[in-house]
Amino acid sequence: MHSALIITGISGAEQCAASLSKQLGMPVEVAPTRREGMAALRRREYTIVVIDEPVAESSPEGADLLWKQAGLAIPLQINFAISGTNRLIREVRAALQRREHEQQLAMRAATTAIENDLRDTVTGLLLHSQLALAEPLVSAHLTAKLQTVAELAGNLRTRLERSAHQTLA
Repeated sequence: MHSALIITGISGAEQCAASLSKQLGMPVEVAPTRREGMAALRRREYTIVVIDEPVAESSPEGADLLWKQAGLAIPLQINFAISGTNRLIREVRAALQRREHEQQLAMRAATTAIENDLRDTVTGLLLHSQLALAEPLVSAHLTAKLQTVAELAGNLRTRLERSAHQTLA
C-alpha cells in the first residue's frame, strides 16, 4: 500500500497531510523535524518522502542521510512556505505517476531481456537436438528422446513468439 511521509515543521502540516491523504487515498504521516523523519523511516517504508526545503537546507549532510535512509521512496523536496496544498498534491501525484511509468518501462525491459534469453536457449536446444538427430549412429531409443526435446523446444518457441506478438499488440 502506498504511504507518504512529510518532513516539515511548518504550522498547518497536519491539515496539509490530511488533504493529501484524502486526495490521493493513502496514509500520510508528518514528522516535524529531520530527526523524527529519520526515526519514521527506520520504523517503516514509504512510497514517497516529502521534505521541506528549509529543513533540507539547514543541514545538507543530514538531508543526504535522510535521502539514503528513504530507500526506494520517491524523494521530493518542496518549499512549504511558498507552496500551497494544491501544489503539493500536484507534485506528489506527478511523482507517483512518473514512478509508475518508470516501473512499467523497467518491467517491459526486463520481460524483453528474459524473452530474448529464452529464445536464444530454445534456439540452441532446437539446433543441437536436430544436429544430434542427424547423426547416423543414434539409437532408436535416443532418437525418440531427442525428438521429444526438439518438440518441447519448438512448442516453447511458439509460445514465446505468441507472447511477443501479444506484448507488441
